[in-house]
Amino acid sequence: MDHAFWLQRWREGRIGFHQARVSPLLQAHWPALGLASGARVFVPLAGKSLDMLWLADQGLRVLGVELSELAVKQFFCEHGLTPQVTHTRYGSHHVAGPIELICGDAFALDAQALADCSGLYDRAALVALPPELRAPYVDELMARLPSGCRGLLVTLQYPQDEMQGPPFSVPEAEVMQRYAPRWELRRLEQRDLLAQDPDFAARGLSAMATSVYRLQRH
Repeated sequence: MDHAFWLQRWREGRIGFHQARVSPLLQAHWPALGLASGARVFVPLAGKSLDMLWLADQGLRVLGVELSELAVKQFFCEHGLTPQVTHTRYGSHHVAGPIELICGDAFALDAQALADCSGLYDRAALVALPPELRAPYVDELMARLPSGCRGLLVTLQYPQDEMQGPPFSVPEAEVMQRYAPRWELRRLEQRDLLAQDPDFAARGLSAMATSVYRLQRH
């Protein structure tokens, strides 16, 4: 990952990827996964996503990892939470109630760090990575999650030559190719974003869609 790029975006407030509401796709499809109360959900490249609060409100424990210390601090501050902070080889751990955010590099997490994560929620991680990093993300980091882990993956599809990522377009064929060896994968829904958000059309995009997949680790 280009650490400097992401840290600079947070410093400059260029965080258009941050949503000011909980993802409708998360709310629509997460309940059907049937995770037990108290299950731990891994959220890679978490930023300060409101989706983490929603997951916690469902009775789940959240383990997020985020490179930017500024993002981590903003998350807790904006929601009136005072985390306890400890340090390990993975980074600084900020814990408040059922939410733990590790300020560190997601790729540095090993199987021990993820051993009790029976859930996964990826809305902004895979699409944040260029093609050369998507392979190690799936083949290495995702492979460290335990068998039986299940969750949701959200992706974007648009003509890549019409906009420079991130976020990047990740076509369904690539999703299937990368995840199929270790994961059971099923697309649950696809939504047209161009009709919902004219800003994308204003940026010159001729098409923009989002897809949500159900994942389960073999």
